[in-house]
Amino acid sequence: MKNLFLLSVLICFSSSFGQTKIPSAESQIKTALYACPEMYQEGAKILGYNQEGKLITIREGNNGLVCLADDPNKDRISVSCYSDKLEAYMARGREFIAEGKTEEEKREMRKKEIDAEALLMPKEPAAVYVVNAKQEDHDFESGELKNSRIRYVLYRPYMTAEETGLPTQPGLPGMPWLMDANTHRSHVMITPAAEN
Repeated sequence: MKNLFLLSVLICFSSSFGQTKIPSAESQIKTALYACPEMYQEGAKILGYNQEGKLITIREGNNGLVCLADDPNKDRISVSCYSDKLEAYMARGREFIAEGKTEEEKREMRKKEIDAEALLMPKEPAAVYVVNAKQEDHDFESGELKNSRIRYVLYRPYMTAEETGLPTQPGLPGMPWLMDANTHRSHVMITPAAEN
């Protein structure tokens, strides 16, 4: 009987060991909306995680913006919101990660699909807003964040320095620049200068 009790304790312990706690849907929504411009917050669609850790829609939206809650398996808090014109691109990236593809494989496959127009991208730059914070600056229960940093990104394939007038390397703090210029994943990066 004693051995049976010990076995059941070990089974319970091993099944809970390594599992990640998932915040409530309300907490995930609040945290995700830190990356959302105020004018879009009420109608943004929110993708978050259920208690099994599966990414699902936790709130429907109606204004063309999709917000992605923090991945509970990552060490840092990172939430983002983006134009729904980028959803196919973002979803494809998540599929590749789930399949165990490397970063290089992911880039190559996206390039092939974009160039073949199997993966449709916006014709005009489409916005992404990303907010990062340390775990200790996140309130798990309420979803509140403090000491977070935001960056802004505008995606459109094959933008060039010549057409945008932007440098292809970061310059002064807060200055926009063109990352991955003239590639399928070209995007304008804007990271506001850190406050002192």
